[in-house]
Amino acid sequence: MPRFSNKVILVTGASSGIGLATARLLAAEGARLVLSGRSADALAELCAEISATGGKAEALAGDVRDEDTARALVRIAEDRFGGLDAAFNNAGIVGDMGPLEELPLEAWRTLVDTNVTGAFLGAKHQIPALRRRGGGALLFTSSFVGVGAGLPGMAAYAATKAALVGLAQGLAVEHGEGGIRVNALVVGGTDTPANTARGAGPEVLEFIQKLHALRRLAEPEEIARAAAFLLSDEASFVTGSAMAVDGGASVTKT
Repeated sequence: MPRFSNKVILVTGASSGIGLATARLLAAEGARLVLSGRSADALAELCAEISATGGKAEALAGDVRDEDTARALVRIAEDRFGGLDAAFNNAGIVGDMGPLEELPLEAWRTLVDTNVTGAFLGAKHQIPALRRRGGGALLFTSSFVGVGAGLPGMAAYAATKAALVGLAQGLAVEHGEGGIRVNALVVGGTDTPANTARGAGPEVLEFIQKLHALRRLAEPEEIARAAAFLLSDEASFVTGSAMAVDGGASVTKT
């Protein structure tokens, strides 16, 4: 039996990159999906793709900074599929890069609102739905930038990604007794449309690759497999973890 048969899973940032790859994998393994992202066209295409292979998915384009969107996604899960079993709060941005003292306050607020407040709003509305289901799993996408490593010009981004680990740990303790597991993925550089190495030239790409012990970027599908594990019952005794899926970036010093 597929790992996610009869499971209802919510994925944000599903219109591209890690979220898209994870949605495809979860659908292939039997999950019924509620998908969110900024591109309505990309979400519609993904839903059609899932439907064509016998899967079920509903989508709502929106901004994770909007509490009405977070509330509506949970309502779709419960009204359309009967409940919510897990959520992958994956949506995030890299934001403006550069010295912190030159970063406009508005750029800082955009990063924090998207990466941290977006995760907070998601969890705020997902946790009651998971409790009504008798338990489940929450997952956040963090980064090796901010958890084990720092990079020049990315202090603001690092701060938001470190915050997600703290959020996951706090929620894991608060809700473990209720059967809700909460974890964070600490991902390495991944070949997605949002990756700053794209189009930056071979020197930049080589520099980023060498930050990893494997000397390459991850494919989104590799991160998706790790996400699926933490969302599944195979990880039934894993909570409060910051699981590194970083190609060895956290241990690479040369």
